[in-house]
Amino acid sequence: MWVLHSPLIVRQAPFQSQICYSCRASSRLPDSFVSLNPSANPVKDIKSSSSSQLIESLCKGGNLKQAIQVLSGEPNPTQQTCELLIYSCAQQNSLSDALYVHRHLVHSGLDQDPFLATKLINMYYELGSVDHACKVFDETHERTIYVWNAIFRTLAMAGHGKELFDLYGQMNSIGVPSDRFTYTYVLKACVVSELSVCPLRKGMEIHAHILRHGYEANIHVMTTLLDVYAKFGCVSYANSVFGAMPVKNYVSWSAMIACFAKNEKPMKALAFFQQMMLEARESVPNSVTMVNVVQACGALASLELGKLIHGYILRRGLDSILPVLSALITMYGRCGEITLGQRVFDNMKNRDVVSWNSLIAIYGIHGFGKKAIQIFENMIHQGVSPSYISFLTVLGACSHAGLVEEGKNLFKSMHSKYRIHPGMEHYACMVDLLGRANRLDEAMKLIEDMRSEPGPTVWGSLLGSCRIHCNVELAEKASTMLFELEPKNAGNYVLLADIYAEAKMWNNVKSVKKLLETRGLQKIPGCSWIEVKRKIYSFASVDENNIEFDELRALLIKLLTEMKEQHGYIPLTNIVHYDLGEEEKERVLLGHSEKLAVAFGLINTGKGETIRIRKNLRLCEDCHAVTKFISKFANREILVRDVNRFHRFRDGVCSCGDYW
Repeated sequence: MWVLHSPLIVRQAPFQSQICYSCRASSRLPDSFVSLNPSANPVKDIKSSSSSQLIESLCKGGNLKQAIQVLSGEPNPTQQTCELLIYSCAQQNSLSDALYVHRHLVHSGLDQDPFLATKLINMYYELGSVDHACKVFDETHERTIYVWNAIFRTLAMAGHGKELFDLYGQMNSIGVPSDRFTYTYVLKACVVSELSVCPLRKGMEIHAHILRHGYEANIHVMTTLLDVYAKFGCVSYANSVFGAMPVKNYVSWSAMIACFAKNEKPMKALAFFQQMMLEARESVPNSVTMVNVVQACGALASLELGKLIHGYILRRGLDSILPVLSALITMYGRCGEITLGQRVFDNMKNRDVVSWNSLIAIYGIHGFGKKAIQIFENMIHQGVSPSYISFLTVLGACSHAGLVEEGKNLFKSMHSKYRIHPGMEHYACMVDLLGRANRLDEAMKLIEDMRSEPGPTVWGSLLGSCRIHCNVELAEKASTMLFELEPKNAGNYVLLADIYAEAKMWNNVKSVKKLLETRGLQKIPGCSWIEVKRKIYSFASVDENNIEFDELRALLIKLLTEMKEQHGYIPLTNIVHYDLGEEEKERVLLGHSEKLAVAFGLINTGKGETIRIRKNLRLCEDCHAVTKFISKFANREILVRDVNRFHRFRDGVCSCGDYW
């Protein structure tokens, strides 16, 4: 492998470049290593001096300082000696020693060896010094593809996408052909960089390059391309790339499963996992795969399937991997089983900040705000510093529980105590916290005092709060900003129409609906999922195509009739914003997906068995009221997780306290 690093060999056999560059600067050098790589300025083939041998011996023994002292008296170190010194500087994370070695190479003229220039760039990448890596690249006269790839890797990982694409344009203009590593790093820059141009469009341009130069069969390149499309929510494009791949490995399967899981298609993620297990017998799922599969189970509130996956994780010995355990904690919480999530956490031998964040989050979505704050404080007491995400989870917990003062104190402590600058998401949490508590003026003041321009998450939180408290004036201000920031988000228009309807401003409701039609937007249809006997069933609102719709509707009519007569239930038809009679409005309410899922659960589960449902939108007021009635009337515990939080219905009461 080390022989293949030679620039001379590369010029004779370019197809071997894939093997050469796969050895990173930080990989361990074997003790028996012998460098056969000639430099660009050939060094005479003479026996290594005793000083070079001593330097190499000291480097291999981890004595970098002594090796550098010997280097100062060696005017002509061998290429192998220089490589060992560069490797040792990166391994020991010493930038000062790296700069000394670099200066020595410049004085001896070896900095112009493309092989050593590549190693220097990789070394500075490992040390986190992008500027020095760029300086090496700029001063290297003979740039092999390895030199180009080294700087692309450095810039991509540092998020310097613009600089990378500028260099990539230069490389193409002088006719240096890309290899699979070039494409991989350039594609990765689309995902990790903040670009002034549309990163998705850049990704599509690179896709065209890949097709023109015959790399569409390369599994590494195409898997990275799949990640780009997944990142920007282009699930159909990602699926097309995956389907066209002639060979697939566990990485490509995992990438496709992750694409579905992260783009709100958990059913597809689980279906692909099943397909992977059946078709790709040699592609054994790894920890990354299992994290995404567990997340999909949590997204569907699929407890039984989640337990099966947990068992598989235990059998595969993946239960010591922190990301897997953190995903299990979240999954159990999202399935309504906080106790099981807590048990996973308690049994962990090691915990990182992600594990703590997962535990805080599951208590938060269930409305246990004080418990979430207590866990946050325990984490700090255990010596784990809170992260950016830690504050998102604990502030979200405060919002769900209405803990306004506690949330304000935590928000203030972010910068004053922990030196974490609040981001847009933190401001959105605070606006949501204040808005839900009907402190809308205070929420507006917070927005006005922001150092940066408020984004759609902040204005969206304000609009959602205006809906709860029917504040038309602020809702119009928030929606005006949202229509500019997110012109294609139909949910914002629907929220504004809901607020107008609550205020009985019917002409304004019609205007908003007309605006929706003019812009070609449609309301996201409500959808609910329920797991029965380890199978997942989905229901869409007014799902009259469902073969069991008549049976479900008949049961609901029976239940609602009895609830009207015996419990005084009155359908909340005011939330139906159509010009219909009362009976037709009741029919529309009857077809809401969560009601259908509840009815299906009552028919297909045993007496006393808990019903678990996942909803893709906010639970409407009528469904919330009906589910409370049914939980008491049918003597069932019903768990519903909507887009905002968790609702546990029991004996006619919801755990959210009608605060959601």
